[in-house]
Amino acid sequence: MRVLGLDPGLRITGWGIIEARNNHLSHVADGVVRSDESLSLAGRLAQLHRGILAVIQEWAPETAAVEETFVNRNPASTLKLGQARGVVLLAPALAGLDVAEYQPSVVKKAVVGTGGALKEQVGMMIRSLLPGARLATPDAADALAVAVCHAHHLQGLTALVRAGGWR
Repeated sequence: MRVLGLDPGLRITGWGIIEARNNHLSHVADGVVRSDESLSLAGRLAQLHRGILAVIQEWAPETAAVEETFVNRNPASTLKLGQARGVVLLAPALAGLDVAEYQPSVVKKAVVGTGGALKEQVGMMIRSLLPGARLATPDAADALAVAVCHAHHLQGLTALVRAGGWR
């Protein structure tokens, strides 16, 4: 199954695509979608939307996952990030993909083994888990981590269904 992971941000949204087959994960692609800070908020959100749709069209993922975001101290920044996150959730949903959401601590635990892992530790583990990943930016590494987390959760659910524990 081809999985799209997304790390939302208004300035930079990271994306990563992995292939999950029989408990084996492989890197397909990663990168970022950037918005032009000279544009209006609506223009920037439209750029994010178009960029994510282009990734979906080029790489044809079968499912998507988005990292949930923390609320920070600046209400205006939090609101803008929330709007960007809405676009990041909307784009794959409009493309017909199921979209899951994961808290950062859940993503870190799935990749590193602890929910309090540092960004550098996540990047190092992604390089180890997905040889050949270019990790364009830390945002792309985070997006790949979201994809890995989602793949692990999907594999666990599939195993549970096969064992008859989920109906």
